[in-house]
Amino acid sequence: MSTEKIRSSRPLTKASMGIQPGLPLEAGGGGLDDLRRAVQMLLDIEAIKQVKHAYFRCIDTHNMAELAELMHDDVDVLLIGGTYEWKLKGRKEYLAAIDKSFHKRAIGHHNGHQPEIQIHSATEATGIWYLADHMWILDIESYTTGTALYWDRYVKVDGHWKIRETRYERLYEINQKLAAPPPLAAHYLGFHGS
Repeated sequence: MSTEKIRSSRPLTKASMGIQPGLPLEAGGGGLDDLRRAVQMLLDIEAIKQVKHAYFRCIDTHNMAELAELMHDDVDVLLIGGTYEWKLKGRKEYLAAIDKSFHKRAIGHHNGHQPEIQIHSATEATGIWYLADHMWILDIESYTTGTALYWDRYVKVDGHWKIRETRYERLYEINQKLAAPPPLAAHYLGFHGS
């Protein structure tokens, strides 16, 4: 992980993120089989949304077992923040990084919004998500907040959608030194973090 200040070298457009148009969302005119394919696409879009929502829930609650189920064995990860860059290869390396970051002296709050899911085939899809997050690391008295665009590639393995690639780049990031620890009335990771 690099800690130097990272600057975006390109505009964040669908083209620069490698997001191609997916299959058209239409019922088609071919009868019942076309309708079944269209309904399956909608079900796949909903399943992918559930995978990504579960991803955010699992990282903030340090639920490593469920997080592992969401990630492909060979997942590629590239997360570019204002002061860091994570390049990770494979589920094992990714889970180790999350385990180290979401510890008993951390507080995480990550929300993914506005999904743009493209189905490319029965087993391949892409998605763009808008992230809003807050992260407190109490050990070093730091607080980070901001937004980012995630872009993912998903594959369907044995009937289940998995995250095959996940990337994000910050739209903005604010880092502050905490003047005092936050007055926590509850701290889930304090009990369940690594």
